[in-house]
Amino acid sequence: MNELKVKKVSAASVPPEAIPALLDEEKVDFTPVSVVNWAKYPYRPSVQFRLAHTGDSLLLHFKVREASVRAVAAADNGRVWEDSCVEFFSIPAGDGVYYNLECNCAGTLLVGGGAGRKDRQHAPQEVLDRVQRWASLGRQPFEERQGDCAWEVALMIPASTFFLHDLGSFSGRDVPANFYKCGDLLQTPHFLSWNPIALDKPNFHCPQYFGLLHFEP
Repeated sequence: MNELKVKKVSAASVPPEAIPALLDEEKVDFTPVSVVNWAKYPYRPSVQFRLAHTGDSLLLHFKVREASVRAVAAADNGRVWEDSCVEFFSIPAGDGVYYNLECNCAGTLLVGGGAGRKDRQHAPQEVLDRVQRWASLGRQPFEERQGDCAWEVALMIPASTFFLHDLGSFSGRDVPANFYKCGDLLQTPHFLSWNPIALDKPNFHCPQYFGLLHFEP
């Protein structure tokens, strides 16, 4: 099982577009999302993430390079997984309830919570609106663009995003989690993960295959 230490930083009044520079300054390293779990989908774009926290918020930065890019989902809680999409799944309260936070390359979000893949609850829009977002390709939807493309997204995710709980602080928590890259309707569909998944077909809703994040106090 992969494990990662999550550094605590100060990010008072930092806008989302400044998160990459802050994480550079804090020397927060990138971690690859590179596991191909299913032979039917061998394509492996270049994907890496880095994560820090401020106590009451997460700072999440993804960098991607892939053969085509797509951002069709026009509104939050839409079908972002069909676009060029990066994802963060976690069990922040340690009670078996996990959250899926999915973000396409235009910064459009889907956030769900629940104990299993069925009967997920979507976060209300007022919860999603508190997640500050920066996308290097801009925030407007667009159809698939062919050809080598590099893009980034950075998110400031407050604890309130995990809307079924009152987390307060991430400090000192050990949180099961996984990070993913997918693109179900891209010219070359793919399904990458940080921690390996031992299932027969693509499925990211599998907490039994999460890694572990250790948040600094």
